[in-house]
Amino acid sequence: MLMAAVLFFVGLLILYYAADFLVDGSSRLALSFGIRPLIIGMTIVAFATSMPELMVSLFAAFKGSADIASGNIIGSNVANIGLILGVAALLAPIKVARSTMLREIPIMIAASVLLLLFSLDGRLSFGNGLVLFLLLLAFLVYCLRSAREKGLERPAPADLVAKERLSRRRDLVLILLGIIGLGFGAELMVRSAVTIARALGLSELVIGMTIVALGTSLPELAASVMSACKGEMDISVGNVIGSNIFNVLFVLGICPMVSPLAIDPSVLRFELPLMLLFCLALIPLAGRRLRLGRPEGAILLIGYCLFVGVLYL
Repeated sequence: MLMAAVLFFVGLLILYYAADFLVDGSSRLALSFGIRPLIIGMTIVAFATSMPELMVSLFAAFKGSADIASGNIIGSNVANIGLILGVAALLAPIKVARSTMLREIPIMIAASVLLLLFSLDGRLSFGNGLVLFLLLLAFLVYCLRSAREKGLERPAPADLVAKERLSRRRDLVLILLGIIGLGFGAELMVRSAVTIARALGLSELVIGMTIVALGTSLPELAASVMSACKGEMDISVGNVIGSNIFNVLFVLGICPMVSPLAIDPSVLRFELPLMLLFCLALIPLAGRRLRLGRPEGAILLIGYCLFVGVLYL
């Protein structure tokens, strides 16, 4: 079991740096073709930060560990709100844009409700995955149109584009290393997580919702903490909400189309409703002031700790 624990953390480390390589390389490569930073953030970076969840869930699904595949996404979404937003709000109060309260948060809640409804028959089928994936495409179209409505269609600076063109080969290498690293790290994490779960007598579902979910949420955690330290608090909220939407529509859209996912009945009674509750909690916590202060951050963080505690008890 000691070797499995070492391999798990090695896989986690590989996953973290691979995601960083993929985000950095893909965003720079897109910029070299003149694609605006805003569009890069809403599409490529959002896609790249969801790649750890996708790779872990895909490998788990192929190995017949459906509990790790689904638990990873549910646990990641709870961690994104409870742990990541909680920690970020404790570091510095987070301002929530009115448009986020009226648009993106309801979209995240709607995606969570749809996932709950699709799971009622105990499985996510190919058709369910296809619907979720098509909704992801609609969400991306909405993001692009929303950016144009806000008058943010400024082109990328010409000098920056010219500079990035000189580094395309390096960016392609970073992307390739990121993809290979994500696959290798995900394989290590899934294999060692199953070994640890069996050795400790824990269910794969609990391991997937806690240790694996926390590991795959590291890119979002790092991005939000760095944003908080730099005072760019709107990025923290956007990062978490965008990640949760991508996790449901993208990861749980792709995985069932590759291999149908069985959903444990206990998930329908506790974990999925709780994930939805965390999403809904953002509305009263942000409130009319449109901000998450330190008290609200403490509530979110305590809620996440209780969630993990209940799972293990």
